[in-house]
Amino acid sequence: MSLVVVPVRYPLSKHSRRTLEQAIEVARERDASLTVLHVDLYQNGKKVTRIDLKNAVERAFGPLESARYVVRTGFLVEESILDEVAAEGADAVVIGSKQASRLRRIFQRFTDNPDIDRYLRSHLDCEVITVEGAQV
Repeated sequence: MSLVVVPVRYPLSKHSRRTLEQAIEVARERDASLTVLHVDLYQNGKKVTRIDLKNAVERAFGPLESARYVVRTGFLVEESILDEVAAEGADAVVIGSKQASRLRRIFQRFTDNPDIDRYLRSHLDCEVITVEGAQV
């Protein structure tokens, strides 16, 4: 079964809901599992639980079949997203356009090719789906 990863903010912002809505649609179209990911930043000192995340998503969208809820802790949201995509062998990641531009900036630091879509496809065999107007 294929896997779609969608990073979201907690509590769910308007942009996170838009990105999540697109990810749910992509997962249904592909008959894929969905991983809803939230990254707790060490420097913020907040603790979000998987139950918090699940309850917020289910309040907004109802129960989701084949959904998994993951809370990672890290210093950089983008690095944590890439770690999750790699660790789970995701087929697609659905991100807001603002998050996509942040990921591109990080890639520019590490490579001379800021084409994150091509990088993820070649290194992780993962497609990036960007939701316009959504920030994450």
